[in-house]
Amino acid sequence: MAKGGIKRTIQRRQFLSGAGAAGAAAGAVAVVRPAQGQPARVSATPAMAVADAVLRNGKIITIDAASTVTDAIAVSNDKIIAVGPNDAMAAHIGPSTRVIDLKGKAVIPGITDGHAHMDREGLRNVFLSLGRVRSIRDIQDRIAELARGKRPGEWIVTMPIGDPPYYFDVPEILAEKRWPTRQELDQAAPNNPVYIRSIWGFWRGTLPLVSCANTEALKRAGVTRDTASPVKSLTIEKDANGDPTGVFIEQEMQPITELVWFREATRFSHTDRMKALQESQRLYHAVGTTGVFEGHGAAGELIRVYKQTHQDGALSMRTTLAFSPDWLAAGNAPLGPFVDAWAAWLGEPAIGDDRLRMSGVYLSLGQAPAASVRSTAAGSYTGWAGFNYTSGLPRQKLKEVLVRCAVNDIRVVMNGPPVLDLYDEVDREVPLKGKRWVIAHINDFSARDVERIVRMGLVLTTHTNNYLYKGLHVHAKRLPPERHAEIVPLRSLLDAGVKVSLATDNVPITNFLPISHTILRTSYVTKQRIAPKQVLTRMEALRCATADGAYLTFDENKRGSLQTGKYADLAVLSADPLTVEESRIEGIASLMTMVGGRIVHEVPNWAG
Repeated sequence: MAKGGIKRTIQRRQFLSGAGAAGAAAGAVAVVRPAQGQPARVSATPAMAVADAVLRNGKIITIDAASTVTDAIAVSNDKIIAVGPNDAMAAHIGPSTRVIDLKGKAVIPGITDGHAHMDREGLRNVFLSLGRVRSIRDIQDRIAELARGKRPGEWIVTMPIGDPPYYFDVPEILAEKRWPTRQELDQAAPNNPVYIRSIWGFWRGTLPLVSCANTEALKRAGVTRDTASPVKSLTIEKDANGDPTGVFIEQEMQPITELVWFREATRFSHTDRMKALQESQRLYHAVGTTGVFEGHGAAGELIRVYKQTHQDGALSMRTTLAFSPDWLAAGNAPLGPFVDAWAAWLGEPAIGDDRLRMSGVYLSLGQAPAASVRSTAAGSYTGWAGFNYTSGLPRQKLKEVLVRCAVNDIRVVMNGPPVLDLYDEVDREVPLKGKRWVIAHINDFSARDVERIVRMGLVLTTHTNNYLYKGLHVHAKRLPPERHAEIVPLRSLLDAGVKVSLATDNVPITNFLPISHTILRTSYVTKQRIAPKQVLTRMEALRCATADGAYLTFDENKRGSLQTGKYADLAVLSADPLTVEESRIEGIASLMTMVGGRIVHEVPNWAG
C-alpha cells in the first residue's frame, strides 16, 4: 500500500475511535437542496471523495449566505466535503465511513466565543467549593470537614460563599444576613489558616466583593489593627475594639485582597493552569464552542500555557489571543519603539496557525489607582485575570500608541463605546477600514455611532450577560424610554452591515445564553422586555455566534459556516434552536462537538 493510503486509513481509524486527524481536504462536492419540484443540483470534482463520516437525516443549519437548511453533511480528514440532501451522500460512503443517523437533530457550525476567558472555567475547580451553604453554621461545618483532611498549619482556601455561576444575593442567602468573622472560622478550624476567596467580580456583575479570613490567616498575612488599606476602594473591616474582623470588602470588580495579602495561598501554579485549560476546553466544547477570541488580552503566563498545550498536541479549541501589555514595566521609556517591535509578531496577518494565533493588542483608557496596586503586589502573576492589570494609559499616550498600532497593522481591542471617539481620531490619521479593530463589551450606541462604526469597519463583541440580562434594568433607568433602542442596538448594527460576535465573558460559558438574550432582551430583575424592535431573529443570533465569530478572527473563509472546503467544526445540538420554545434556548447543549473532523465532545449514546 502506498504511504498516502496508509496515512488515510490511519486517519479514518482515528476518527472512528474519536481521536480524529488533521490534514488537507480531499476533493469536494457541493450539494444544494433543490427548490420544490426541481432536481438536485450537484457541483462535483472529478473524483468523489469517500468520507470519514456522514451525518444524515438531520437538520443542518449551514449559516451560509442563503441561510440554507438541509439534511446531511460529509466529512473527510479535517474538512467538509459535501453538504446537502441525504441522497447526495451515497457517493461519499465507503466501507470505513462512519454513518450517523441524526434522527432529526439540529447541527450548527461550531460557535466562536468572542470574549471567552476560557482558561478561568477550569480554575474554579482548583480550590474547593463551600457548597450550598445557607448559614454561618453551614460554613463552619464545611470548613471543619475540610480541616479534617488537612495537616495542622496547612492552608484551607475555598471558593466564595454563594451559588455559582453568579453568586447572587450574598450574604442575604445566609440566615444571619452577614459574613462569618475570623472567630467563627477559628472555631471550625482552630489549627489551620482559613481564607474564603471573593468572587471574580464579573461573575455577578455587582459590588462589593467580599473575602473572609480567620485569625491564623490574618497573622500570616501580617494584617493587624494597624494595617492600612492600600486603596480607598478596599475596606479592612474592624470590630468595636479596632481589631480586624477577618472580613475584607472591596468596591472593585477585580479582587485586590488576595493579591496583596494572600497571594501565595491562593496562587494558581503553572501546573494548575495547564490542567485547568484542559477542563475548560472540555466544558466549552460541551456547549458547542469550537473557537475562542481572548480579546481582553493574555499576559505572558497565560500565553505560555496555551503554547505548551498546543506543543503537547492537547489544544482542541481554535484559539486567538490578543496580547496584554504591562505598561508599568515599561517605566518612563517611550512607548512607540515597543509598538514598532511588536509589529513582527502582532501585525496582521497574525502569527500562529489555525489552532493557536496571536492577533492584536488589548489597550484601555486611564489607569485606576487599584490597577497599579494589583500589579505591584502581583508582579507577573495575574490571578484570575490572565491579563496584565496595567494595560491602561492616559488619553494622549494612548492616542499615540493607537496611531502607531494602525501604522504597523497591529489590530487593537478595547472595551466599551467611549473608545469610539479615540478610534475616530486615529482613523483621520491612518484609515482603519479593513483592519477590523474591535470594540468589546458594547452597551449604548446612537445612530451616529453606528454610522462611524460602519465607516471604520469595526468589529464588535457583546457582553449580553450583563447589558441585555443582569444589568439591563440599570441601563434602562439611565436613559429615557425613547432612547432604549440605543442599548446594545443589535438590529440597527446588523441592518447597517456591522459584524457582531456574541460572547460570554465566562459568566457563564454557554453562548446559548447570549443567543437567547439577543432574541428576548428581557431583564433578569424586572422581567421587562426592553426595545423589542432591536431583537434578532434566531437565525441572525446563530449567525452572530458562528459566522461573525469567524470573521472576528479573520477566519470567515475557513470556518463559521457548514460549507464544502471549510473546516469540519460543528455541533450536534440537544434541541433545535430555530423551533424550540424561546425560554429553552439558553439551555441548549451539544450532544457531539467536532473540531477539524475530530470529535472533542460526545454525550454517551447520543446517536442511539
